[in-house]
Amino acid sequence: MEDDNILWQPSVQRVDTTALNGFATQLREQGIFNWQGDVHALWRWSIDNKASFWDAVWDFAQLIGDKSGPVFSPHQSMRVPQFFPEARINFTENCLRNADQRTAVIAYREDGGRQEISRAELKARVDRLANWLSRAGLKAGDRVAAYMPNCPQTLEIMLATAALGGIFSSCSTDFGAQAVVDRFQQIAPKFLFAADGYQYAGKSVSRHSDLIKIMSDLPSLERVVVVPYLNPEGDVATIDGVTRWADTQGDETPLPYHRGLFNDPLYILYSSGTTGRPKCITHGVGGTLLQHVKEYLLHADIGVGDRAFYFTTCGWMMWNWLMTMLAVEATIILYDGNPAYPDMSRLWRMAADEKLNFFGTSAKYIDGLRKADFRPIEHFDLSHLKTISSTGSPLAPEGFAYVYEAIKKDVHLASISGGTDIVSCFALGSPALPVRAGRLQMRGLGMDVEVWDDAGNAIVGQPGELVCKSAFPSQPVGFWGDVSGQAYKAAYFDHFPNIWRHGDWASLYESGEMVIHGRSDTTLNPGGVRIGTAEIYRIVESFPQILESVVVGRPAADDQEVVLFVRMAEGQTLDTELQMALRQAIRDKASPRHVPALIAGVPDIPRTRSGKISEIAIRNCLMGRQVTNQDSLQNPEALDFYIAFRA
Repeated sequence: MEDDNILWQPSVQRVDTTALNGFATQLREQGIFNWQGDVHALWRWSIDNKASFWDAVWDFAQLIGDKSGPVFSPHQSMRVPQFFPEARINFTENCLRNADQRTAVIAYREDGGRQEISRAELKARVDRLANWLSRAGLKAGDRVAAYMPNCPQTLEIMLATAALGGIFSSCSTDFGAQAVVDRFQQIAPKFLFAADGYQYAGKSVSRHSDLIKIMSDLPSLERVVVVPYLNPEGDVATIDGVTRWADTQGDETPLPYHRGLFNDPLYILYSSGTTGRPKCITHGVGGTLLQHVKEYLLHADIGVGDRAFYFTTCGWMMWNWLMTMLAVEATIILYDGNPAYPDMSRLWRMAADEKLNFFGTSAKYIDGLRKADFRPIEHFDLSHLKTISSTGSPLAPEGFAYVYEAIKKDVHLASISGGTDIVSCFALGSPALPVRAGRLQMRGLGMDVEVWDDAGNAIVGQPGELVCKSAFPSQPVGFWGDVSGQAYKAAYFDHFPNIWRHGDWASLYESGEMVIHGRSDTTLNPGGVRIGTAEIYRIVESFPQILESVVVGRPAADDQEVVLFVRMAEGQTLDTELQMALRQAIRDKASPRHVPALIAGVPDIPRTRSGKISEIAIRNCLMGRQVTNQDSLQNPEALDFYIAFRA
């Protein structure tokens, strides 16, 4: 690959100061791995020497716990937890280490509120809540559910729960009541914490009636705590049988941390739920912690004193990912509300004011900035910013170019990909490698990732199924309620027996870089040739007349035809001339097989609560299938157009 394709290249001085270099140098000095600066050679070593690698990560991150027994205990089934089976560890104990006066959390609200909390104060708050939970009867293994905004109290609830060995699960307050019930009902929580409402785009939304429904549909609940967010009293606090948040804030005497087994459950996360009842994906304490600190230190170069932000809600796994940064003693920045309210400058003003080192967001947000021609580089001092991270969907090459032209010229742009299923990443960035447009820099250290064809052969330079060939610490410990393990097996291990098939359509290159083309269950198949939807989005959304698009395949005779729906920018019209230009661009830049048989304008495009376009829901509408769990969508009313379109 030619050097002129490189958008960013780290300096030798930058690489020398990274935690990655420190880790690899330590391996060399200990005679474990002869580090010569080749990151991909380190990746290969991490795969061939799993036990040594993950043991070294534990030590380098200085995790607190009893690391007794084997590091890796191979099992014939990849589904069985295999890392540190006898070790004991507590998530909160690691997150609240060195509880001094350094800033732990800075929390922003859409209404302009800002709150700063030290590590010492955060520990005191967690201790108070843990004492209340313990007195109220929480025991290890009990589930605590949170229906909360992205605010400090949600973090405190999670840490207090984990301190006692409980299992935490959250839904954002923008979820409707039925979507919340569909999730929490499956895990039978003992405790529910709920905010009185939330703010978005300048509006305040009460959750009074929603909480009443949720409480009535969760018979397992023993205590419900109302957290004031919209006002100090909170109108939901008038509901019979609830406890006020203030009444949980008493004794802050530290309780002993519950050090459970490494693979005991920590979190229950949920699949999107647009094709059936959401899966309850259960993640372990140690695997989550170990995987996250590896990604911060060795891939994102986030460590002690760094200020890190990811735009997320409590209904997306990036919230869980962000919270663990406390374990490397970074300061985490929370933002709750619309990221573009009252205008596009909101998050970038925050980034400048707080001197952020790491700014995380979605590819859709970056594309929205690009289409609005908003240029932070012209308005804000981002000299402290080392890394911008993008996930949620593939970031197009145009998005890469925009970041370097309009945000910061000397920033490390790390496109990352993984998901709720692994609460982490399969492919991500490296501060020691160049950045090329459209590509993820490398596979995660310790992640045995390849791309396979349908026959199970590893392929390079061609699209195929993203697989992981061997165990990794952040695999789910199972699905909650899936006693036989059959649902877990069917989700990941049926397509290629005993091999994790992630469901991403991807390409792996000789350079070690990757491209994610989209989800493999939404790939198009005209003429028997599989096409990733991201290839078409990249071309279509380069047209300034188009705000966003979605493409699906639908049966046509004995084949499949490609249908492209476009949402037009304000004042623009999908006329014959634009349709011809779109088809020609797709033909020239992709292939004749990519060219849609039909292009139609749409008023809106359905998306999940985490902001991802739901191609599957649209495809089901076009095929006359019912779209279940519409509460899992931000805008279920958008489906009406596609149902009528089929008719």
